[in-house]
Amino acid sequence: MVLFASFMDLLDATIVMVATPAIAAELHASPAQLQWMLAGYVLALGSGLITGGRIGDDYGRRRVFLASLAAFAVASAACALATGPTTLIATRVLQGLAGGLMVPQVFGIIRSSFDPAGMAKAFGAFGAVQGLAAVAGPLLGGFLVDADLFGLGWRTIFWVNVPIAAVALVLGSRVLPESTSRHRAAWDIVGAVMSTLAVFMVLLPLVQGHGWGWPWWGFALMAAGVLLLAGFLFYERSVVRRGGQPVLDPMLLRTRSFSAGLLASVFFFGAIAALFLTLSIYLQAGTGRTAWQTGLVILPYAIGSIITSGVGVALAAKAGRALLISGSLAMAVSQALLWFLVRDGQNPGYWMLALALFVGGLGLGLAAPILVNVVLAGVPGEDAGAAGGVLSTVNQIGGAAGIAALGSIFFAAVDSPVAGASPLDVFGNAFAAVIPAEIAFYLLAAALMLPLPRTATAAHSA
Repeated sequence: MVLFASFMDLLDATIVMVATPAIAAELHASPAQLQWMLAGYVLALGSGLITGGRIGDDYGRRRVFLASLAAFAVASAACALATGPTTLIATRVLQGLAGGLMVPQVFGIIRSSFDPAGMAKAFGAFGAVQGLAAVAGPLLGGFLVDADLFGLGWRTIFWVNVPIAAVALVLGSRVLPESTSRHRAAWDIVGAVMSTLAVFMVLLPLVQGHGWGWPWWGFALMAAGVLLLAGFLFYERSVVRRGGQPVLDPMLLRTRSFSAGLLASVFFFGAIAALFLTLSIYLQAGTGRTAWQTGLVILPYAIGSIITSGVGVALAAKAGRALLISGSLAMAVSQALLWFLVRDGQNPGYWMLALALFVGGLGLGLAAPILVNVVLAGVPGEDAGAAGGVLSTVNQIGGAAGIAALGSIFFAAVDSPVAGASPLDVFGNAFAAVIPAEIAFYLLAAALMLPLPRTATAAHSA
């Protein structure tokens, strides 16, 4: 039953990408506001994962799951009713915070409800739901936007969450068992606030910098964010010395493979998030495709990931690191093929785009499902739970950072067109300008994966 909620959360992360041009047109959203609609959600989601897990452990996973699911549905309805870009950004952040409370309960309920054999099947089903959401998101988003049901246009992509949540609430209230953790520790509220504020201070100038004209104080704000992050690590050491439970145990960073894995995740997931934002806008505003046609173009990417994800999981225990590096390199090749197709204002046909994206999907299927397991294989067993929470959070932060940094390159190019250029030239050149950075992100991720353990151990397979 909790897979209903997982599907809804994962669907919401992808479905909005296809609708961004329609949202921008109706709400008159600026490029920076578009970026915040996407980055705000994933950043809020990531910032709530660790705290959400702790709340569920202390107060009951079933209770917190149902409450956060209801909050997610209410926030989705608020997104659908938004009258301006600022309102939509705020409600997307609320939606992300609700997701940050909800998602950790899914894992906690699965772990507390099944024996090891059943748990493996449950997590296998969770992986299948991830693949289904990856396929359904762009297609459903494109269909709903183009269908304009009841004259609601893009707003239906948020309304669709409400009936899904209603079904999950009814079933969950009847069948979900309650469970809590036997051990409680004081919450590290100061650490959570410091880490969230530090990330926000770094991301804000990246998203708004172009609109501000890249003032000196924007770079100063980023530098202050980095200093606050250093202060956060210093504070976390003091929490450990006092015997508390920190948001991030700095001792984990001394494990070389874990530190490298965190950085690799930032580049890896940052590139993925930025790709779908810029590709969706290029296909609709540049080539004139509809939202539905855009979803069909993206479909081969999802199909490729489904094909190789089973292979990646099956071989992770023997060649986990090699699969991660191979997957990252395949995604870099995919980007190179896309650059070749869109350079010089060309309008590529469906099958050429499909082939390039299919290659990227094959790489994603090899790397994404096993990344967490391979990274955690180098972490001591007693620290695996805390490390997993930190890694999941960093994955979300990486997505937000990618949208901020690479999205800024894209929109800066859009705002600096050659005189007399057609929309295909403008958006094609902007998309082509982002691709070298995308390739660099994947290559950096592959290089940072070299220190990771060669295999993913069974101890951390969940």
